[in-house]
Amino acid sequence: MQVIATAGHVDHGKSTLVKALTTMEPDRWEEEKRRGLTIDLGFAWTTLPSGEDVAFVDVPGHERFLGNMMAGLGPIGLGPAPILLFVVAADEGWQAQSSDHRDAAEALGIERAVVVLSRADKADAQQRAHAAAQVQREMAGTPLAQAPVVEVSAVTGEGIDKLREALNGLVGPEPDPAAAVRLWIDRSFSITGAGTVVTGTLVAGTLRPGDTLSLFQATGVREVEVRGLHSENSAIDLAQPVSRVAVNLRGIDAGTIHRGDVLATPGKWEATRVIDVRRTTGRDLDVIPQEVVAHLGSAGVGVHVRPFDAQHARLQLPEPLPVVVGDRLILRGSGARHVLAGVEVIDVAPPELNRRGDGTRRGQVLAGITDASDAGEQVRRRKAVRVEDLVRQGLDTENRPSGVVAFRGWWISARAVTEWKAELLGALEAYFADNPLAAGMPRVAAVHLLALPGEELLDVVVAAAKVSSSGGLLSLPGRQADLGAAEEGIAKLEKRLADAPCAAPEAGDLSAWGLGQTELAAAERAGRVVRLSGGVVLVPASLEWAKARLGELEQPFTTSQARQALGTTRRVVIPVLEHFDAQRITRRIDAGHRKLR
Repeated sequence: MQVIATAGHVDHGKSTLVKALTTMEPDRWEEEKRRGLTIDLGFAWTTLPSGEDVAFVDVPGHERFLGNMMAGLGPIGLGPAPILLFVVAADEGWQAQSSDHRDAAEALGIERAVVVLSRADKADAQQRAHAAAQVQREMAGTPLAQAPVVEVSAVTGEGIDKLREALNGLVGPEPDPAAAVRLWIDRSFSITGAGTVVTGTLVAGTLRPGDTLSLFQATGVREVEVRGLHSENSAIDLAQPVSRVAVNLRGIDAGTIHRGDVLATPGKWEATRVIDVRRTTGRDLDVIPQEVVAHLGSAGVGVHVRPFDAQHARLQLPEPLPVVVGDRLILRGSGARHVLAGVEVIDVAPPELNRRGDGTRRGQVLAGITDASDAGEQVRRRKAVRVEDLVRQGLDTENRPSGVVAFRGWWISARAVTEWKAELLGALEAYFADNPLAAGMPRVAAVHLLALPGEELLDVVVAAAKVSSSGGLLSLPGRQADLGAAEEGIAKLEKRLADAPCAAPEAGDLSAWGLGQTELAAAERAGRVVRLSGGVVLVPASLEWAKARLGELEQPFTTSQARQALGTTRRVVIPVLEHFDAQRITRRIDAGHRKLR
């Protein structure tokens, strides 16, 4: 199925035309039928000569209901190949709302259309020619400029078959049924025995009874279950794009769902309240009001506009909406009935702007984005992005772009890795210059210094820089600690232990030599000393000497025998023996005896 939206000035016969094509009355309200004026969206369907099913979304043409018109046109405009039936009365010609509807279609980027000169039975040849010339002039320079023009009378049947053939030629390829669903709701009502039913235009993805969907609303996101599906007044087991679909939801009241809410595949969309956009049509963004109404899908919400320049701006939405890169929005004045501008979304997760001049700089960045839908460009600009975030932003992640590194669910710019590598090496050099006795720079400090978007990305930088990482600390490869002022104290310690290898100095001696815990830790990392329990400090040669002396004893030996052999005190011998036990140099036989392994 394909879905076709109507457009055109009030009372130019859009609903009558739809009825002539489908034999169905699109006006749903009694007031609409009584007044002969379409107020809200109407729906009808038929089969074209090719056998293709098509559904029509009939929109109101009166200026008072421009918001309703955009709610019908908007979801179709977000589809891959939208089709428009643009109606101009042959006897009246181009009118005010003709321009509004043309501007809305142009803002949405709709290119496939048929222009119908309706009420042809009321127009003579001169009027028809004049109306056709007006259409050609008013459509010039827009995507609809090449749309075929068909003269039609819904009363006499003139041109109906020709119109069917013209529509038949516009039906394009089917969208991807495996894509994520984003169904903009345009109606919500309750049916006795069935419960809540919502309707919308399914432009991508597939729906089945039993599916769990995310319902995006102004109050937040909740999970709902699909109880059943209908299309063209018939129950179906499968809904695929593009189609009009009614979704029966389980466990939620119809009164809590409103036009502009969205049913979506869970986990595939991320709601945002801040988006950066580029002007596509209409007025420059630096001259439109700061408070406007933005139409996206079936939603129409008041937004705050912060222009960066004539072509780029930031929109602050009043509520989170599942917006993706490439979406087209229509902007109109909050109290006006005309389209101000059309914009395209180029960033749905923009950075905060807090410093003076940030707006100007942001405008320059946005101006440099040539293809916002290019995932590679997004990654290179942001340096690193989670792949799942790219998917939720509507970007293609099927193939990894060149110059991008994949790592633990991230795509990382190779250029950014090179920059981070140089920055980390420089930071480590500076860190050790200021902290010569330090064991290393804490990882968390490096993450903060490099402003990495994820702590795990540090592993990529560490590998690229060939930096050693151990115990949460980073160090330069092959670095030896510079003991600096502590060198003199360590030399005195080494001299004492050279004469009496196990005569470990007392705490007072160490303090007098300027050897505190920081200095001793640095010396231990450099392999100059060994710190044992109880504050005992020796040198590696002391332990080798002690091991040899214990080997000369009759095995097993007692602690007292070990003390005498090493010529030291219990304060020293017990930590030495415990160290040998831990290193599996000695083995305890019982409470009082050990032997060398």
